[in-house]
Amino acid sequence: MARLEFFFDLSSPWTYMAFHNIQPILDETGAEVTWKPFLVGGVFNAVNQAVYASREDMTGPKARHYAKSLNDWAAWSGLPMNFPSPHHPVRSVHAMRACCALEDDQETLHRFATAAFAAYFDEQKNLDEPEVLAKIADSIGLDGADLIAQTQTEPIKARLRANTDEVIVRGGFGSPSIFVDGGDMYFGNDQLPLVERALSGGGETG
Repeated sequence: MARLEFFFDLSSPWTYMAFHNIQPILDETGAEVTWKPFLVGGVFNAVNQAVYASREDMTGPKARHYAKSLNDWAAWSGLPMNFPSPHHPVRSVHAMRACCALEDDQETLHRFATAAFAAYFDEQKNLDEPEVLAKIADSIGLDGADLIAQTQTEPIKARLRANTDEVIVRGGFGSPSIFVDGGDMYFGNDQLPLVERALSGGGETG
């Protein structure tokens, strides 16, 4: 059975779509998936600072096409995309710590991430506010107050740092970073056809 690791940050619109669009691929290929939360800002600071410069001019032709492409992909995916929100770019450290607190229960992590993505990209909720994260947790049957309390503990903070460092060491530079069978890395929503090929036995080409 093929194995896939999906490293994600809730603040990324492309990750929101990839998280959704990879589901039928996983179903069709029968791949074993591990959802891995990390802090994309930490990766940018370490290995991809150029992303900050690219945000400085959001009025040029490239930026306009980026916005069109984002909305085209959202329509193709059948996902609401109410973006950018007033909170963009959101500071995602609290949200990603909450995900790390759920990481050992992958099914629950998946449900929380699904609800959190919708809260940010459809409802324009601020994922940097602990009370917002608590309400998301409550909405899927978790104890939101307890989850937020866990985000303030050193083991959860350390896990987020470790996951972020792992992405960097393995060659990642943004979200989502996707690995098939350990070392075969793919990046972004638009590479999902290649991910499907790899999971179906197409193999690594580079």
